[in-house]
Amino acid sequence: MRILIVKLSAIGDVIHGMPAACAIKKKYPDAYLGWVVEKTASPLLQNHPAIDWLKVVPRKWLKSFSTVMELRREMREQNFDIAVDLQGLSKSAIVSWLSGAKRRIGFGGAEGREISTWLNNELVRSEKAHVIDKNLDLLAPLGITEPAVEFGLEPDGEESAKAEASLRDININVPFAVVNPGAGWPSKRWPLARYAEIARRMHKDFKIPSVVVWAGEEEKAWALEIVAGAEGAAVMGPPTTLRELAALLKKAAIFVGSDTGPLHIATAVGTPCVGLYGPMPWERNGPYGDGHVAIQKMRIDGTSRERRNATKESMDAISADDVFEGCAKIVKGKNGEC
Repeated sequence: MRILIVKLSAIGDVIHGMPAACAIKKKYPDAYLGWVVEKTASPLLQNHPAIDWLKVVPRKWLKSFSTVMELRREMREQNFDIAVDLQGLSKSAIVSWLSGAKRRIGFGGAEGREISTWLNNELVRSEKAHVIDKNLDLLAPLGITEPAVEFGLEPDGEESAKAEASLRDININVPFAVVNPGAGWPSKRWPLARYAEIARRMHKDFKIPSVVVWAGEEEKAWALEIVAGAEGAAVMGPPTTLRELAALLKKAAIFVGSDTGPLHIATAVGTPCVGLYGPMPWERNGPYGDGHVAIQKMRIDGTSRERRNATKESMDAISADDVFEGCAKIVKGKNGEC
C-alpha cells in the first residue's frame, strides 16, 4: 500500500499525529508512507523511521496556485492509494483530494470540520477523549485497532551531543527541570512570576535547578524575566532548533508548561510533564500516557476561535501551589490530574 498522511500544523498537532504513522508502519512494514506538512513543524518529521516520503509546504501554500499545482504533481507521482486526513479541515482535505488517492479517510462528526466531510470519502466518528486516540481511530478502515502508542521521535547522536554541550555551558550537571513560558495563544499563557516561584521552590525543596527554554525574541524576554525572578534557581536555556530542543527535553527530569508544542515534544521523548490547561480541555490535549500531571481549574466552552481569544482568567486560576503540587507528585513518583 501507498499511504499519505496529511497533518499540516501545528507543532503539537504534528506530534499527536506521529503515533498514527508508527501504527501504520508497524502493521504494514512494507507500506510506502508519505506525509505532507507545513514548514514550521517539518523538522520533527525529518528522518522519522516510519516516513518514506516527506513533502514540506509553506504556511500559506493554498493561496499560491503554482504551489498548489506543484504539490498536486509531486503527490500524484507517488501514486498514493490511500490518504488519511488527521486534521479534519478544508485545507487538509484538499491535500488528500489533490493527491489522487481513491480512498480518502477522514473524520466524521464534530471532528470533521469545514468542507472536509465532502472531500473525504471514508468518514470515521471517534468517541475517544484524547486527540491521539481520535487519530488512531482513523486507522480502523485499514484494519488497525487499539495500537500501542509510539511517537518515533528520537534525537540523533549529533543533536544529543549538542544538548549535552549546551548543558555544560550553563553549568547544569544534575537532574534539572525545564520551564517553558511560551504558548501560541495568549489565553494559554501562565504568569511569569509564578514560573519563577516554581523554579525557586523546586530548587529549595528538591535541589532541582530549572532551565528556561524559549523561541524568538518575545519568549527570550519572558525567559530573562523568569530567570531574574528565580533568584539563582533558574538559568536561560540555549537557542535551539526543534530537534535540538527535543534532545534537551529528553535529558530533563521534568517539564513544566502550558498546552503548546514543547510540552508535546517532551511527552514524545518520554519526559514527565506538568501541563497547565486553560482554554482547551486537558482530556483532549493533555500530555499523553502515564507519568504526567495535568492541571485545569476552569473550563472554557466555545469554538477554537473563541477559546483562542478568551481572557487569561482560566490560566490565572491555576495557582503556584497547584503547579508545585503537580511537580512534587512527579518528583515523588506519583502522577495524575490536579
